[in-house]
Amino acid sequence: MTGATGVLGRLVVDRLLEIVPAGEVGVSVRDPAKAQDLADRGVRVRRGDFTEPAALADAFAGADQVLVVSANTLGPDGVAQHRAAIEAAVAAGAGRVLYTAHQGARPDSPFAAAADHAATEEILAGCGAAWTSLRNGFYANTVPMFLADAASTGELRLPDDGPVAWTTREDLAAATARLLVDGAPDGPTAPLTGPEAVDFEQVAATVGELTGRTVRRVVVEPAEYREILVGRGVPEHAADLLLGFFPAAARGDFAPADPTLAELVGRPASPIEDVLRATLVPSGS
Repeated sequence: MTGATGVLGRLVVDRLLEIVPAGEVGVSVRDPAKAQDLADRGVRVRRGDFTEPAALADAFAGADQVLVVSANTLGPDGVAQHRAAIEAAVAAGAGRVLYTAHQGARPDSPFAAAADHAATEEILAGCGAAWTSLRNGFYANTVPMFLADAASTGELRLPDDGPVAWTTREDLAAATARLLVDGAPDGPTAPLTGPEAVDFEQVAATVGELTGRTVRRVVVEPAEYREILVGRGVPEHAADLLLGFFPAAARGDFAPADPTLAELVGRPASPIEDVLRATLVPSGS
């Protein structure tokens, strides 16, 4: 698998090592020194970079399956990196290529990352090997970023939105590990999501319940929110990416919730309330 020193990738590796012997797991990372602890545990660690196909060929050699964790790069460059990884996996003889996509993957999505995922799924469909696109729910760890100082100001000021099936990386890692071990379906999976889809009106109400302070949901124009983000020090390109989230959510791209993830891991998926509690409520309270 790629991206093993990133947040999601490392979680997937950790879950895999609870299920299979370390010798059956190989990782491709840009800096092997950062994965030395995995090598010490018996994981095969090789250098691999999406921008260097020759290195990927060595990294993927002998793999039965390759999990390609999506790149942080957006747009044509990011899609080209995904193509390089997929083609290298197929050339190495992998029987299946898996890719961490998104529940909202659509070519016409106003959320740039979702459009990139849709483009990558097209590459997978023509790659010549069995493939699986993991339709992951929207990361729940982004909710505190959207909240900013709402708990202290009493106002959650965001553009109009829609319900989102917020999903923890920990749950996604557990589900991904099970699919790698037990077998993944062909094509896109069912949405791998948390247990419910909620909008920011409901998030604001939950923040109020957890903190004991009323938090009012205030709808602002996208241009105003962009100014808020840039004023907080968010780079303009990142602010524009975040703005695309709201119209995509409003049309339902990140909903509904689906039971598949919970079925894979054999337990209920974590609700957004748990994430907010961990963020907002002091330990021991």
